[in-house]
Amino acid sequence: MSTIRRQSILSSGIIYVGFALGALNTYLFTRNGGFTPTQYGLISIFGSIAYVMFTCANLGMQSYIFKFFPYYVDNLPRKKNDMISLSLLITTAGFILVVVGGLAFKNLVIRKYGAHAPELVQYYYWIFPFGFGFTIYTLLESYAWQLHKSVLTSYLREFQFRAFTTLLILLFLSRFLGSFDTFIKFYSFGYVIIALTLLAHLVTKKEIHFTLSISRVTRKFRKKILTLASLIWSGSLLHNLAAVYANIVIAAVMPKGLADAAIFTLAQYMTSIMQAPQRSIIAASLASLSKAWKDKDIAKINMVYHRSSINQLIFSTAIFLLIWMNFDDGFSVFHLQANYLDAKQVFLFLGINCIVDMGTGLNAQIIGTSTFWRFDFATGLILLSISLPLTYVLTKSMGITGPAIANLISFSTYNLIRFLFLFKRFGLQPFDKKTMLTLLVAAGTYIICILLFSTGHGLIWIILRSFVFIAIYLTATVGLQLSPDILPVWKTFKKRIGLKGEH
Repeated sequence: MSTIRRQSILSSGIIYVGFALGALNTYLFTRNGGFTPTQYGLISIFGSIAYVMFTCANLGMQSYIFKFFPYYVDNLPRKKNDMISLSLLITTAGFILVVVGGLAFKNLVIRKYGAHAPELVQYYYWIFPFGFGFTIYTLLESYAWQLHKSVLTSYLREFQFRAFTTLLILLFLSRFLGSFDTFIKFYSFGYVIIALTLLAHLVTKKEIHFTLSISRVTRKFRKKILTLASLIWSGSLLHNLAAVYANIVIAAVMPKGLADAAIFTLAQYMTSIMQAPQRSIIAASLASLSKAWKDKDIAKINMVYHRSSINQLIFSTAIFLLIWMNFDDGFSVFHLQANYLDAKQVFLFLGINCIVDMGTGLNAQIIGTSTFWRFDFATGLILLSISLPLTYVLTKSMGITGPAIANLISFSTYNLIRFLFLFKRFGLQPFDKKTMLTLLVAAGTYIICILLFSTGHGLIWIILRSFVFIAIYLTATVGLQLSPDILPVWKTFKKRIGLKGEH
């Protein structure tokens, strides 16, 4: 667990630095003077559609890497390992099919988005290089995770890509780029750059080798690989469509189209700050989970399940409450455009959904690295059957808050089903008395801060309110030992800064 802990901490640190940069980007996108909500909405839609493109194009190769990597490493020399060659070849072929489909259905896109989001139609072709870069990078990232390079991948995705975006924003605001048209065209190659960077690193370090020869491991497991790839791909297709469907629907049916999507995107960004530990824990844990299933080490799986749950719950509740208590002050202090205030209620429901998802631990990754691929597909189908119609109906009836409520209902149901499956099938469940204690500590700390600082407004009050919350929450978390990873991290921290008193 120490390897997972170390990589998670390092990755989380990089991710939070990246999020700080992302916060700067979000501020520059949404402040008065600069980008319009429609332009910010178009940028967000690029990300949502790229996610759909990857989901369709990867054809199950990401899950293939997660599940079978240990078998290739244990049974083949590196130069004969054909896993990454097969994955890249099949995924590239899949993306070509996506491009063909995108061209064939362009008229449908024009009909659905021409009225409320004409800018999406205008820059339709520029989505393809953005989606291709995202697809290839995500596949290489999955392979790099198995090589325990989650720190590097976190740097590239969370920092370097955002730094590139920051540079483009500053060039746009300084009028150096000339127009938003130039900005969006450069932006469409952002993921291509980090994909090439990661590929160059892996090749230079001789971590991957390309071969067109089919290995004996591939021949031996070909039927299982095909079964896993098809079922997991189908399941992830359903899950990932549900995850980004809201943005796509908002742009299509809401009166302001991309401008409404921009408001929803701002709330999603705030929620993504809560998810930073989740990304790093997933990246650091996947290789261990794959090996644990291979070795039938249920005890280790249970340990990862429990620790991922409590660690993520501690982080997500704290960050949610910090954002929520400072939401209104943040808008006035940083002079954000007034129409973005509508993101508050959206963030409430998306944030609660995030707490539920993170608090239930790595159930998706545990099932995804197991042999229960059919169940993964079935739960994805259930999620889609609830999420798609509910999102559409609630968007039409409730506006941009509707998709957030639909997300909370559908993903909570999805996590409940997975929780029950792991509990009944293996006796695995991530909760104990410290789960409830964490929620009580978070609620108590929030109430104290609201009682003390609710009448104050402005930057000083934001800082004071946040400092007191963090001090109380951190003290209680360490003192009550809410996570088994807290004390080792605390001891390491004290040692690094030269504090004494350890016996």
